[in-house]
Amino acid sequence: MGQKPTVVVGRKLPEAVETRLERDYEPRLNPTDKVYSSDELITLCQGADAILPCHTEHLSAAVIARLPVSIKAICNFSVGVDHVDLKAAKARGIVVTNTPDVLSDATAETAMLLMLGAARRAAEGERMMRRGEWKDWSPSFMVGIGVTGKRLGIIGMGRVGHVFAERARGFRMEIHYYNRRRLDPTLEHGARYHATVEALLPYCQFLSIHCPATSETRGLLNAERLRLLPKGAVVVNTARGAIVDDEALIAALTSGHVAAAGLDVFNNEPTFHPGFRDLWNTFLLPHVGSATHETRDAMGFRALDNLDAIFAGRAPRDRVA
Repeated sequence: MGQKPTVVVGRKLPEAVETRLERDYEPRLNPTDKVYSSDELITLCQGADAILPCHTEHLSAAVIARLPVSIKAICNFSVGVDHVDLKAAKARGIVVTNTPDVLSDATAETAMLLMLGAARRAAEGERMMRRGEWKDWSPSFMVGIGVTGKRLGIIGMGRVGHVFAERARGFRMEIHYYNRRRLDPTLEHGARYHATVEALLPYCQFLSIHCPATSETRGLLNAERLRLLPKGAVVVNTARGAIVDDEALIAALTSGHVAAAGLDVFNNEPTFHPGFRDLWNTFLLPHVGSATHETRDAMGFRALDNLDAIFAGRAPRDRVA
C-alpha cells in the first residue's frame, strides 16, 4: 500500500472528522486551534498534498502562488469560498471544493433565530435580565415587531435561502425573492420573484441575505439600497459580512429607518465595526450559523468525501474550481 497523502488542516475539527483523517491520511492537525498566518500556512504545506481550510485561512492569489507544487487540492470546510482565489487556484491546477447542502438547515435556523431575536428585542431583554434591571411590566414595555404574516424578502434563493423560506412559511410570511435566475415555478411555492435587488427591497418588511460574497455582491446592501426598504424594516445576515456596507447599515439603524438587525457575519471577522455593539437594536452572534454537532460533523465528512475522490482519481462532488 502506498504512502498516505499528507493533508494540512486549517483549524481544529470535530473529533469524528479528525479520527477519519488520521485513519485515511497523514494529517497535520491544528490541536491548539490557532489561526495560521499566511507564512505559517505556507510553511506547513511544504511536502503536503492538500489543504483542508476553513474560511479563516485566506488563500489569496499571492498565497497560492507561494504554495509548493505538491499541493493538488484545497478542500474547504465551508460553503463559501470567498477566502480562496479560485482563478489563481485553477491556474495552478489545484482542485477546489466546498461543502454545500449539509449546513442549509442549521444556517436557516440561525437566520430564523436572528429574525425573531431582532424583531422582538431579544438581546436588549436578555441584557436587562442579566443586569438585574427589570423593574416593572406595562403595556408599553419592550414592545417589538411581529413576524407573523409579514412580507419577507430573500436575497439569494439557493439552498439556505430555500430552506429559510420554508421555515418562514410556518409564520405565514409572504415570500419575495431576488436570485440571479428565477426558480422553476414548481419550486417557488408561491414566492414572488423580482428581477433586481432594487425591485425587491420596497416589499421587504423583513430582509434576509443568503447570497455568496463575490465581486458583484460585495457592498450590495449600501445606503442607496437601504433607503429602498420600508421604514421600520428588519435586516438579517447569515451569509457574509462583505455583502453589507457597515457604515450605511449603522446609519440606517441609528436613524430608525431600519428598526433592527440580526447579524451572524461581519466584515473583518473576528473584529467588527464597534458601531453595531453600541446599538440597542442589534442582535449579534459570532458566526455560528452552522454550529451544531450534526452539521459540523457533516461538513467535515463532506470535505473528506471530496478529498477521497480526488486522490482516488475521481471527480469530486463539490468542485468549484
